[in-house]
Amino acid sequence: MTKRCDLIDVGVMSGNNVSHSKRRTRRKFEPNLQKMSFKSEALGVNVTLKIASSTLRTINKYGTLDVFLMNYRFSRMSDKAKLLRKKVTKALEKKGELDKVKIVKEKKVTDAKKVRVRIAKKVAAKKEIKKDDKKK
Repeated sequence: MTKRCDLIDVGVMSGNNVSHSKRRTRRKFEPNLQKMSFKSEALGVNVTLKIASSTLRTINKYGTLDVFLMNYRFSRMSDKAKLLRKKVTKALEKKGELDKVKIVKEKKVTDAKKVRVRIAKKVAAKKEIKKDDKKK
């Protein structure tokens, strides 16, 4: 039985126990895995997964399993999650609800010209302060 999360690639990590005298011995950091059942509204079935508690918090943040699968970073998902995501995508496309599930992030567009003007004003203000200090 592997100690790996089914959705996000969280697994066993290794590190050191450090004593008071700074003596180091190797140890394992195991993820807090829980066996949970989720209802996939797109597929219409219950999906039983072995997930880490940190993954559960992330799913709760997104709302449902389907929304999590559609919006979480694809490169960080496990192979099982990528397969599940493809199934959910196909089911949502058939129903025509793909746009409802996707979260569109708004990008902050900063006009480069405005930024340059702001920096130029700060530099000019600093030069004036230096001139005033030299006159006194």
